Amino acid sequence: MEFINENGALVCRRQGETLRIEAWGQDALRVRATMFPYFSGNDWALSEKIPAIKAEIENTFEKRRDGDGEYRDYPLAVIKNGRMSCSVNAGGILSFFKDGKLILREYNRNYGPVLTRESHCLKTVSREWTPYTAGDYRLKVRFESNDGEKLFGMGQYQQPYMDLKGCVLELAQKNSQTSVPFAVSSLGYGFLWNNPAVGRVSFGKNLTEWEAAACKDMDYWICAADTPKQLLYKYTAVTGRAPLMREDAMGFWQCKLRYRTQEEVLSVARRYQALGIQLDVIVIDFFHWTLQGDWKFDKTYWPDPKAMTDELHSMGIKVMVSVWPSVDRRSENFWEMAEKGLLMRTERGAMQTYDFQGDCVQIDPTNPETRRYIWEKCKKSYYDYGIDFFWLDNSEPDLTKYDFDNFRYYIGPALECSNIYPQFYSRAYFEPIEALCKGSALNLLRCGWAGSQKYGNVLWSGDVPSTWESLRDQLQAGLNIGLAGIPWWNTDIGGFMEGNVFDPEFRELLARWYEWAVFQPVMRLHGDREPFTIPALDARERGGGYLHTGQDNEMWSYGTEMFDIMKRNYELRVSLKPYLKRIFTDAHETGSPLMRAMFYEFPQDAMCWEKADQYMFGPDYLVAPVLEPGARSRSVYLPAGRWQDIRTRQIYEGRQTIKAPAPIESIPVFVKVA
Repeated sequence: MEFINENGALVCRRQGETLRIEAWGQDALRVRATMFPYFSGNDWALSEKIPAIKAEIENTFEKRRDGDGEYRDYPLAVIKNGRMSCSVNAGGILSFFKDGKLILREYNRNYGPVLTRESHCLKTVSREWTPYTAGDYRLKVRFESNDGEKLFGMGQYQQPYMDLKGCVLELAQKNSQTSVPFAVSSLGYGFLWNNPAVGRVSFGKNLTEWEAAACKDMDYWICAADTPKQLLYKYTAVTGRAPLMREDAMGFWQCKLRYRTQEEVLSVARRYQALGIQLDVIVIDFFHWTLQGDWKFDKTYWPDPKAMTDELHSMGIKVMVSVWPSVDRRSENFWEMAEKGLLMRTERGAMQTYDFQGDCVQIDPTNPETRRYIWEKCKKSYYDYGIDFFWLDNSEPDLTKYDFDNFRYYIGPALECSNIYPQFYSRAYFEPIEALCKGSALNLLRCGWAGSQKYGNVLWSGDVPSTWESLRDQLQAGLNIGLAGIPWWNTDIGGFMEGNVFDPEFRELLARWYEWAVFQPVMRLHGDREPFTIPALDARERGGGYLHTGQDNEMWSYGTEMFDIMKRNYELRVSLKPYLKRIFTDAHETGSPLMRAMFYEFPQDAMCWEKADQYMFGPDYLVAPVLEPGARSRSVYLPAGRWQDIRTRQIYEGRQTIKAPAPIESIPVFVKVA
């Protein structure tokens, strides 16, 4: 093993591999390796400019037994940046230390006297490079597993576990699955897999294994801190923080499967106004257009978008419109985009990537020319009419089949880079809008990646079913995506699919979901409500007016009792505006999520590391959603301090578990008073 101090970076070369470790932010190291002559030069999620830090590097020795059983000195290099240090032994094995205490070490079970353990005949190595013919490598990176460790973050997965230790996670973007590969450890370190390749991670009991299906470099970042809050601060310092949230988007958003016409949108807005309910945002969803990829209103059903937005703005309502990245072959833009190379490419077979309501190919936003092209279309057809925000749906992108090996982008094969697709997609809208009017850009997306928070992205949890199981899963998704650095997040209130408006059981679920949404970063009523209505086809057999739409999904759509519940909880949300401004500002300045796992605010309380069914909304409000049908009370753990039930005003001493009432009209919420 050759150790080199290269301007403060530790560079090691062994058996064709070049390893580079360098200081990257406070108490943090970036670790890269490659089998190529040079690194690719991609910084991926590590996009923020940070002060240059020169690490301390020491060449020393460690005593280990050789093949004859005799102890001898073997070279060892140590690089240190503040509280984080890493040693590299003569076999190239890495060990990471926080304040001198081992917290993470590579897993290696191979022959040789200079390993982290004694020799093994398994021939399992810590960094396994499997080459493709004349191309990239499949990479597996293995670490020892720490007994008793808890792991959180990693984005959004549809499963009931907040603690991810023992979980296997696919590193791929799909509808309702968002891969943001940053993990927070209870041992006081944060780990970013800085690689947008398709892959997986196994947080096993016996080892941790990260896998990239195709890459040129190994690239990860690790930092040390005493608390999760400090880890998020350091992580977002190098990947970026959310902008300041607009105050006029902090209230209530109205949405349904799709409003088919301009008059439907206006009639809904007028009724809300007559009821004295202020909408912050109303959403015009899919197939308001002529064809996918035309990116414009169908004039048959939306004859005067400018007049529509003017009237909505006069009511104090912002307007969001859905745009998709799919382009129908019949679209007026398809062949121009295909000729210019602005669409995804298929490596084999037909040039088709999406087949919902057309023969479509998705755009390639990794190409800067594509981003310019679609913004020019959308500026002319939407923004110039007064549309305020864009709903960038299907932003994974959604694919007919997730054959990642069959797709290629401007920046490389999909296996190597497709996880960063939603981030590039959001930049197509965020960057030009910010250039036109700084601080105004806001996009709603179904997916994101590490660093997406800096591009004005409100993520939501996708097209999830209207079930109690799904409700419980969304709570875990929201807490973990916040721990992965994404503070702006929400769900479809009531779930997206399978909710029948006439079913009393669904109405109970909707009430509980709605009450919880008061304490989400964005409160948005949405869903594809059953039973469906399918209008007759118009003469052209296409266009926004013909496609099916769900049942009505406004506050008044579920009867008087439900309306009263929704209105009271809407008023609670409005009353929280000053507090919302405070915690959105905190997210902008420190990277802290709005929805916080209990241990985020109370890291010294062992009970808080176990509580996955309640959380903190900012530093002051403890929220306990009702997650079971028929429940009219639930247990709530109150940490140290004094806590007041916001409904009854009763005050409780902390460090106890209480049985809190949960009538159908409210969930238990407590505010910290001391």
